[in-house]
Amino acid sequence: MKDTSRITLAHYQRNAAAFREGTRDHDVRQNIEALLRHLPAFAPLAILDFGCGPGRDLAAFKALGHAPVGLDGCADFVAMARDDSGCEVWQQDFLQLDLPGERFDGVFANASLFHIPAADLPRVLGQLYACLKPGGALFSSNPRGHNDEGWQGERYGVWYDWPRWRALVLAAGFKELEHYYRPAGLPREQQPWLASVWRKPAVGSQS
Repeated sequence: MKDTSRITLAHYQRNAAAFREGTRDHDVRQNIEALLRHLPAFAPLAILDFGCGPGRDLAAFKALGHAPVGLDGCADFVAMARDDSGCEVWQQDFLQLDLPGERFDGVFANASLFHIPAADLPRVLGQLYACLKPGGALFSSNPRGHNDEGWQGERYGVWYDWPRWRALVLAAGFKELEHYYRPAGLPREQQPWLASVWRKPAVGSQS
């Protein structure tokens, strides 16, 4: 396992309980709705919550009638997510993924993909692309920056701007659907999060 994953996961493992309490009430309905409006309007949809943490968003998708599966590299988060949501949760390091092909209607990657080193991101995006059904959608939300990469304390991250992030996801084969900044309604300098939604083209699609 690369040091970026080992050290970052060790940080989350040591702080799992505090992280759950600190993020329990975060309102990410805007992000959940952004993914779902680009998917068929029926339930249950198969959704991979990539970097599910303690399971807050798994529970939200389940309450909406969907069939979410969680994935996280932190053992305590996996246990919390299973207990709190009652959903299936896989323990997998982001850099050592083993995902089934064309299983999911959507992938929800909320505050997770930025932990992947830039050199590994094309491969990981390719794996997420492969796990989506044709016509499926990927949602991502990352803290934005000027394409800086490195350590923030004990957590490794990459802080992309929109042009660089867009180029990387398009290169993986996805088609752009929308992007926006969060929190909503604030001046851009007070919106540290970049959210975007992407389509895996349906078979035979030219768009």
